[in-house]
Amino acid sequence: MDILSSPSLKKEDIVPILKMGSKKEMEALQSLAMEVKREKVGRGVYFRGLVEFSNVCRKNCFYCGLRKDNKKVSRFRLSEEEILNTAAFAHENRYGSLVLQSGENQSKEHIDFICRIVKRIKSQYNLGITLSCGEQSEDTYRRFFRNGAHRYLLRVETSSRELYGKWHPDDGKHRFETRLDCLRSLKNIGFQLGSGSMVGVPYQTYEDIAGDILFLRDMEVDMMGIGPFIEHSGTPFYRSEAYSIPREERLNVTLRMIAVLRILLKDVNIASTTALQVLDKFGREKGLMFGANVIMPNLTPTIRRKDYLLYEDKPCLEEDAFHCNSCLSARIACVGDTIGYGEWGDPLHFFRRINRSSPLWL
Repeated sequence: MDILSSPSLKKEDIVPILKMGSKKEMEALQSLAMEVKREKVGRGVYFRGLVEFSNVCRKNCFYCGLRKDNKKVSRFRLSEEEILNTAAFAHENRYGSLVLQSGENQSKEHIDFICRIVKRIKSQYNLGITLSCGEQSEDTYRRFFRNGAHRYLLRVETSSRELYGKWHPDDGKHRFETRLDCLRSLKNIGFQLGSGSMVGVPYQTYEDIAGDILFLRDMEVDMMGIGPFIEHSGTPFYRSEAYSIPREERLNVTLRMIAVLRILLKDVNIASTTALQVLDKFGREKGLMFGANVIMPNLTPTIRRKDYLLYEDKPCLEEDAFHCNSCLSARIACVGDTIGYGEWGDPLHFFRRINRSSPLWL
């Protein structure tokens, strides 16, 4: 593992770690990741209450169940009061933050709606707010920031321009350069920058994943979500034969990627994603044990969860917010971590990056 401390780290240095197969090697990687986690961010886990408030999307990504051409999806957007009710629950249960997530929609009405609801949540509950609403104009991002959002999650999906082209239609709405420009805009505006990628998508190789790791390092991302790719029957990639990484290997490769990112980036926030639990009933616990320190309990009203499926077999669709909270609390306790109740849980990496001792939005 000494190679991970090299300033001249290359993709070919990371690939053998992603491919490691022995139990002894996995334990050594896990041990090192946990040592860095304890030293740099501690054993606290931050709750981010997830609100999937709209599944309307203008994009047509080949891997995503919310893609515009999937006519089987019942499209919805929660009302302002429904979203405020989730914020009230988060506040009452001492969550420090919310994640407001939607499909990509660039209409003025949608942007105004987001700005309005963010402002209301901040004024009533002063929760930390992460937005994950896709590619938008720089002016729109500035509006989000001014109204009180201070984190933004926009997955790069892949750092390979060639691979990006294979995962998206050539229709003018999917441009690799646009994704990079959005990430730079978010960073320049002052957002805590979140990004990430998927593991096991068709045509992807271990070299591509190693490239994603180096991209996230070089972009100086403050928080990240890494998850295994899970198929959806309403997409072109369902039952694709173009896999380099079979489904049964995706969990362990994702865990190795989380561990390498923790070791390399040290004081970032890393989410243990719900998709891990699809492949292993203890998947989210394993994510924490390989260096993750964020969990996102789903606060979306249960009646709408089945309509927000990026992938199939998503867990906890029928579990209400209260039971989800209890379940995740037990999962976190069983690995020896504690919940950072009432904390925004801003990544230390952000403050180190901007060389300031207080948040930009205060």
